[in-house]
Amino acid sequence: MANDELIKKYGLKGSPLSGLVMATFGFFIGFAAVSLYGPVAKNFDDVMNMSGLLLGMLVAAPSLTGSLLRIPFGAWVDKAGGKKPLFTLLTLSVIGMAGLTVILFFFYPDRLTIEMYPVVFFFGLLSGCGIATFSVGIPQTSYWYPQRKQGLALGTYAGLGNTAPGIFGVVLPFVLAGLGLSGAYAAWFLFLLIGTIIYAMFAHDAYYFQLRHNDVEHEEAREVSEKLGQELFPSGKVIESLKISAKIPGTWALVALYFTSFGGFLALTAWFPTYWVEFHNIGIRPAGLLMAFGFSLLASVIRVYGGHLGDKFGGEKTAIGSYSLVLIGALFLIITSNFWLALIGEIIIGAGMGIANAAVFKLVPKYVPKAPGGASGWVGGLGAFGGFAVPPILGTFVDLQGTEGYSNGFIVYVVLALMAITISIILMKTLGSQKEA
Repeated sequence: MANDELIKKYGLKGSPLSGLVMATFGFFIGFAAVSLYGPVAKNFDDVMNMSGLLLGMLVAAPSLTGSLLRIPFGAWVDKAGGKKPLFTLLTLSVIGMAGLTVILFFFYPDRLTIEMYPVVFFFGLLSGCGIATFSVGIPQTSYWYPQRKQGLALGTYAGLGNTAPGIFGVVLPFVLAGLGLSGAYAAWFLFLLIGTIIYAMFAHDAYYFQLRHNDVEHEEAREVSEKLGQELFPSGKVIESLKISAKIPGTWALVALYFTSFGGFLALTAWFPTYWVEFHNIGIRPAGLLMAFGFSLLASVIRVYGGHLGDKFGGEKTAIGSYSLVLIGALFLIITSNFWLALIGEIIIGAGMGIANAAVFKLVPKYVPKAPGGASGWVGGLGAFGGFAVPPILGTFVDLQGTEGYSNGFIVYVVLALMAITISIILMKTLGSQKEA
């Protein structure tokens, strides 16, 4: 039976391309929460008078839920497909943005004091649920595409979706000037709400999950899906998927790598605006532009090409090269207070992180083919936890060293990059050779 006839017979919807488009769209609107506080951290700090540690925790708040929720929600894809988990995360994020908008309308600026910090932090946590959509979209896309095309597909998904923080980092300060802080967040809330509705209307799971939702038996659903080009299939229950992936050593190597590249990306997307404002005495709007074009958007766009590099040279070799760039960029940012040299350092570290992010997820289906959703949860969740863990450390450097701490804090990335390079080499020489054998 021809593919068109199978699709018509079983009432199937969507295609690999439409699946990729909607997964990317859902990730884009949720992932923007990385920039929830970073580009306007000074506005909050001016009225709340936070320490460097508390400021670092606030800008990182969305990344806490955005990282840890990736574990169960990424695994949930192996059970339910991607649409339901992703929609749930977007809904939680909508609730968080609604709460934050209400708080700002009623309390900012005069009544938004340090005593309100726990409430602002809490709504940041809720808003950050949208960040966790990443680990849902990875297996959702993987199920749509054959393995030979996954490097480019996943690189495109992650690269374009990753542009959200950079774009919002550019737009938010300008909207702030026109609408004020409360109005800017109200506009963001409406954008997220409308985007969530669009996703709910047009997103579709891969064919196997559609068939299972329509009560088609497992064997028949798999047979039909294979005829339509699907190669990856879930292992079974959510807990089983997590257990299977947790027993594979490569999963934990990838977690460590992703902590540096993607966790580091989240952390610096939130931290760089503060770095430029405080260390280089630059205004909020140009600082947002520097973060966006010199780091966040660069890392996101180059991630697409990173998928191609992973396909061509292998994920392990690509990782070694990209983490070397992270190391070089961090050293630039430590040793100089010159604006142009610091900008070069930001660009280099952004390029390295973007390519490394693609390299890591090129390796997920390779090392964990039986449970890519579970592995995606571990890698995406625990790896992205760096987005929450690193900014408070950078803030502590500021508390201890004053303004110089903004520069010296990048020693954290030197250590992380050296760790990642070492792990990548071990992965290539041991686990990689075992896999090929």
